[in-house]
Amino acid sequence: MFEKMVSLPSEGGKSAIKAEISTLKAKLTVQQQQIKQAKLPVVVLLEGWGAAGKGSLLSDIILNIDPRSFNVFSINPPTDEESRRPFLWRYVQKIPEAGQFVFFDSGWYGETVQNRMDGALSGKAYRRRIQSINNFERQLSDNGYLVVKFFLHIPKKVQDERFEKLLSSKNTEWRISKADKRENRHYGEYAAAWDELMDRTDTPAVPWHVIDGGERVKWLQVYRVLTRAIDAALSSPRPACAPEEEAFPLLEMPLLKDVSLRREVAEDEYRARLKEAQSKLGDLHNRIYRRKIPVILAYEGWDAAGKGGNIKRLAAALDPRGYEVVPIASPDKHELSRHYLWRFWNHIPKTGHIAIFDRSWYGRVMVERIEGLCGDAWKRAYREMNEFEKELSDWGAVILKFWLHIDKDTQLERFQDRQNTPEKRWKITDEDWRNREKWDQYEVAVNEMLQKTSTEYAPWYIIESTDKKYARLKVLEIVTGALEKALEEKED
Repeated sequence: MFEKMVSLPSEGGKSAIKAEISTLKAKLTVQQQQIKQAKLPVVVLLEGWGAAGKGSLLSDIILNIDPRSFNVFSINPPTDEESRRPFLWRYVQKIPEAGQFVFFDSGWYGETVQNRMDGALSGKAYRRRIQSINNFERQLSDNGYLVVKFFLHIPKKVQDERFEKLLSSKNTEWRISKADKRENRHYGEYAAAWDELMDRTDTPAVPWHVIDGGERVKWLQVYRVLTRAIDAALSSPRPACAPEEEAFPLLEMPLLKDVSLRREVAEDEYRARLKEAQSKLGDLHNRIYRRKIPVILAYEGWDAAGKGGNIKRLAAALDPRGYEVVPIASPDKHELSRHYLWRFWNHIPKTGHIAIFDRSWYGRVMVERIEGLCGDAWKRAYREMNEFEKELSDWGAVILKFWLHIDKDTQLERFQDRQNTPEKRWKITDEDWRNREKWDQYEVAVNEMLQKTSTEYAPWYIIESTDKKYARLKVLEIVTGALEKALEEKED
């Protein structure tokens, strides 16, 4: 990658470079307003060698932008809290709202190279990391983000000279960290690691721009690349929906119409099995906390299928300090102005904890699809959600997804019961009745969702819920069985 360094034309001296930089700065100021109007979110990532000038360059760029329109994140080694989350978690949290800039002073690449050099990332894990990064950047690009990646390159000799100068003064020696010194001592090894990583993540949608870190030219190179990229993003339409097929380990799922709903359990049997299953789950919760296994449970289903009561019986067995129930409603304005998975990433549990989603990211291919809230973007969401869950599974999470299933007659009975019972009336809304009118459309969407997103690592379970007691037991027993299996695999 280093041989693909951005080059400048030979003509023009120092004054010409300075004049062009001034022109491009003025252009960036104008573009910032255009970005706001077009609701274009922009991610700028600055990577590079220690003392290559990332800090001074970043300071120069943001002077041209309204402070209300950007955030800057200087990425340090992950904290203990961040280390208990998936690798991408802290980066996804920081993606900008539509019409805003986010600048990363180092990021997911710097962390990856350090992990590689520390020996914490090799072989299969390294290949997975590269795939995670490419998926992350492609998803941002597909969903309308502009992502611009720079690497500021200087030869070792130049780095030696700059380090010597900075270390000669107490006022500047703090700028050279232990990690910088280590990088300098092993410059060749780091160069090889960076070259390989950039080569494998240099994609058509999100290419690398290797910049000459020389004092006279780096500003001009960066301003040229950045303003041209913004021009291109502003002039081109939003990404067309062109979902690519990717092989995921899918499980065979029945159509909803073929699922028998004649499942029920007697009251005495229900009480005995419920007590046993809750006791077992409580014990397993302690064990997964000790073994630091994260658990993600997603509930979907027909309105009035019994999700709330089902979640209540499951949560009753858990230590309240170790789980969160996440009720999902319509996204607010801050959620709408980001990638649709952003709000779900924010609730990914720590290792050893459990997140229970009452509704989930699958709204993208159900209500958003049927109501026309996301255009054709739902068509690529199957792949994006499979990738999202694969990321979580590779991190070590147990992921289970439940579709609570009833028939139309059962739903009508429950709707009428809610409508006619004052203490239950809050459970029924006009939207529930509207959704019922679109039952057939939803059934088509749900069947497609089950067929395309029930994977070996994040399976769907259709829960027969005409008898709520039966449904509660089935979910509890599926969860306990999955946790027992995860613990066995952890101990192998």
